[in-house]
Amino acid sequence: MVGAGRIVVAMLVVVLGAGVGQGTATAEAPARAAVDTWTGTWEAAPSGTATAHPGASFRNVVHLSVGGSATRVRLTNRLGTAPLRLDAVTVALRETGADAVPGSMRTATFNGSGTATIPAGEDLVTDVVPLAVPAGADLLVTVHTPDDSGPATYHRAAGQTNYRAPSGNWAADTDGSAYTTTTTSWYYVTGVDVLDAPAAGSVVTFGDSLTDGNGSTRDANHRWPDRLAERLNALPPYRRLGVLNAGISGNRLLREDVGPSALARFDADALSRSGVRVVIVLEGINDIKGTPNATDPDAFEDAYRTLVTRAHAHGIRVIGATLTPYGGYSAYTAAREAVRQQINASLRAGGPFDAVVDFDAAVRDPAQPQRILPAYDSGDHLHFNDAGMRALADTVDLTALD
Repeated sequence: MVGAGRIVVAMLVVVLGAGVGQGTATAEAPARAAVDTWTGTWEAAPSGTATAHPGASFRNVVHLSVGGSATRVRLTNRLGTAPLRLDAVTVALRETGADAVPGSMRTATFNGSGTATIPAGEDLVTDVVPLAVPAGADLLVTVHTPDDSGPATYHRAAGQTNYRAPSGNWAADTDGSAYTTTTTSWYYVTGVDVLDAPAAGSVVTFGDSLTDGNGSTRDANHRWPDRLAERLNALPPYRRLGVLNAGISGNRLLREDVGPSALARFDADALSRSGVRVVIVLEGINDIKGTPNATDPDAFEDAYRTLVTRAHAHGIRVIGATLTPYGGYSAYTAAREAVRQQINASLRAGGPFDAVVDFDAAVRDPAQPQRILPAYDSGDHLHFNDAGMRALADTVDLTALD
């Protein structure tokens, strides 16, 4: 796990890398103006590490929220323990499976070079990639790592089929036939920005498995942030926002568990992202039901207030979400339910947030308010199916995002 100090280092690298990406000319694109407008269109927060596959090519499938005239990609070694060497990184529109749309394959560079090394604990942003992308497109971000660089930073619960070529540099191949192995995790990629998007900025959805999409249909992009992106894309450009999903399954607000705690990762996964105007926070249920479990509602309010204070220092608004029911789940107890109810009552009464979205009221069973409405229950009494994800997204007041 990474400490707060290393998160700060990663933030600095992201900022510096963003400057490089905006101003560097490459062999594939002319130098741009000194000031470009970048908008975050996709994110996967680093959740841990997995065994690396030296010599392999990873082809990640990422679903964009808003489009733009060019792209850039954030690669990560934030949770790694040794420098990560990137031998090739490519970006392309996806046709189907691991196949790219012919003519869309682009090489990503770093200060004009096709290779880069990312120090342990840091992120790195590519130069401008001259590839226009439409809203709602699937993008292929392929990374070839030639050496054993130690544990690979990844996002475990992608809810998306991704691809791996076990050996060889197949990053530039339009044909995906070399990608004979599949994975449901995203490796090394943590964000995508677009240039000159017809949007006013981006919103970060920050949370745990409920935001990460557990319970929704794999490969369908039915997480509640995906549905929120659909709603926002129907608005005029001056109100439209890119949607960044910073959910991590198993994440906790107050302590490390799966990934750094919300408090430790908030700057790197929310505040440092491109064009962020507002953050929606849905965090805390894992602290209530986890081991050890948190029993003091005041600790939650103090943590929420800390997040809001840090966001306000960047001119970013924060919307808090009430904690959703989990009656019937194996870790449910009446005492823990009382903590959830106290937290929600505090949020509804005003709390530390700029606004509140009442997810609890939207999805609970009126006959048994400690439980999810059966029509929204994925089956484990904690996570939501596609209908439940839609109900969450449709509860967000879009005027609160303006």
